[in-house]
Amino acid sequence: MERRTGIVRDDRYLRHGEGFYHPESPERLEAIYAMLDGPDMKGRFVPLPARHADHDEIALVHDRTYIDFIASTAKMNYYSLDPDTQTTPESYDTAKLAVGGLLNALDAVMAAEVDNAMALVRPPGHHASRHRAAGFCIFNNIAIAARYALSRHGLKRILIVDWDLHHGDGTQEIFYGDNRVLYFSVHQYPAYPGTGGVRELGSGEGKGYTINVPLKARSDDAVYVRAFTGLLKPVALSFRPELILLSAGFDSYHMDPLGDMRVTEDGYAAMTRILLDIADASCRGRLVGVLEGGYHKGGVTSSVRAVLREMAGLQTFPSAEIARLEGEAAGEKEAVIRRVREEITPLWRVF
Repeated sequence: MERRTGIVRDDRYLRHGEGFYHPESPERLEAIYAMLDGPDMKGRFVPLPARHADHDEIALVHDRTYIDFIASTAKMNYYSLDPDTQTTPESYDTAKLAVGGLLNALDAVMAAEVDNAMALVRPPGHHASRHRAAGFCIFNNIAIAARYALSRHGLKRILIVDWDLHHGDGTQEIFYGDNRVLYFSVHQYPAYPGTGGVRELGSGEGKGYTINVPLKARSDDAVYVRAFTGLLKPVALSFRPELILLSAGFDSYHMDPLGDMRVTEDGYAAMTRILLDIADASCRGRLVGVLEGGYHKGGVTSSVRAVLREMAGLQTFPSAEIARLEGEAAGEKEAVIRRVREEITPLWRVF
């Protein structure tokens, strides 16, 4: 079944970080945009405009003093926010545009102008906390989108799924005590930033609403699919989200220079299919993704292509193949998934 999939793209996202070497480079987005103009992709998606988020929207998550500080870097030729995160004079403007682009995608899905959407923006966001940039991230795009959906659209239950290689410590911290947002992260462990253990489950009213699946290096499609079918799907269907937000990082790709995972284009397509099934069952298909990491130019391009084709119904990953991958994840491969299940069973009685 074909769906109307919206895409946010804008050449202004290429301006951040121009002129100096960095893994999170404009070239990765240029390659994705070129792929969208290929013969099998052009005209298949609904273009959605970018816009600048205003300070009130960004302040749904970030301290105003921090926002003002980031704004001040626009006057500097170069500024290092942390060892991994630098700005050029265009970075503040581009970061506001990244947030606003994602909010436009969310608004389009909520208004049923499109069925689902992907914001192909930069810089990424999931490591940024209320008052700190980190890990290439300046503003936490997806966390702002979740707070925006709660306040602007009056939603009460939002699921954030994060399949980036690196744990989204900023997103986790922001929603750690909030039972309106269920945060599910599958990531390489140990790896930067060193968080995301199985016992990090949330606090207070948010206890049980953070679920981390810390996978060993060299985990493959089968392990990721098993985490989605064996953990995420039963919990999500019990939670009944009104919207699913996806931190779509592609640094778990099997050739990525910053990671040591073994996910292929098929793995990303399979995870997308599972998310679409959850969205169809719980929230009228509402799924909004935003680009996070992914530093192998060819890998991020082909993987984004696989995800978008799945979202638009141009391909459908076979259920039999998902079942086959689940079977491959038995035994030692599934050990961490069993440990997570043991931790969350008292909080989610769905197993």
